Amino acid sequence: MPSRTWVPWFWAVVLVVLAGCANNPMVLQSRLNGYEQQQASLTRQNQEYKDRIASLDRDNQELQATLAQSRQQTKVADDRLTGVSEQLRTMTLQLTQLQADKQEADKKTQALTASMHRQAGVSITPNNSFVQTLPVIRVPGVQQPRRDGDVIRVELPAGQLFEQGTNRLRPGAATSIADAAAELRRVYPDQILGIEGHTDSDQIAGSQFHTNHELSVARAMAVYEILAGTGRYPPNQVFVVGHGPNHPVVSNATAEGKQRNSRVELVVYPERKDRD
Repeated sequence: MPSRTWVPWFWAVVLVVLAGCANNPMVLQSRLNGYEQQQASLTRQNQEYKDRIASLDRDNQELQATLAQSRQQTKVADDRLTGVSEQLRTMTLQLTQLQADKQEADKKTQALTASMHRQAGVSITPNNSFVQTLPVIRVPGVQQPRRDGDVIRVELPAGQLFEQGTNRLRPGAATSIADAAAELRRVYPDQILGIEGHTDSDQIAGSQFHTNHELSVARAMAVYEILAGTGRYPPNQVFVVGHGPNHPVVSNATAEGKQRNSRVELVVYPERKDRD
């Protein structure tokens, strides 16, 4: 068994060895190199963190700019949507008013027609079979008859019948009117005939007539005088209506459209007058 004096001696030797290693320059240099490597690694990590922070900051700025731009675009879109909604609301109100005006005009036309029939002492009887066969109108410039529901319409271009803005007939217009009416009278001798005046959408200017409605009525009356006034049609078989620009057949956006819409129509109705 070792003696107790041996243990202190062992630890003294160990301390001397450790002290010698600590004072050894090679050991110190090795430790210093290790510290420098750790510091360099920490420096690189710190720079990486800084670079990452800078990149995140740039990304954040770009996202903020994109968000601001999106908000601006959203505001512009909202403003446009509000404007379109307001326009739609206004157009809806206008359409409603136009429909109401049309219904009122139709009621007035029906009332006028009924009144004229009563004044003329006409008794009418439905006869819808007459629209099955259309007559052929051989009058230069006059369109062929067309079906419109339960009536037949023949368009007489106002530009060929009347001087501009007036109800004065052009040379040869009376003959064209009489020839077209004669064919209708031959095919439909007992049907009620409406003479409807129509104009384009241009305002009246420099004319004896104040409105397009006055002009359309005056032109329809001029045709009436040729047909009823000369005995070609009995007065109790004919009535006159002036629609002005209310019933265009095509758009008034072009000169050709306005020329087509300015017209007098001979309208054959399915009702018959009583024979005299």
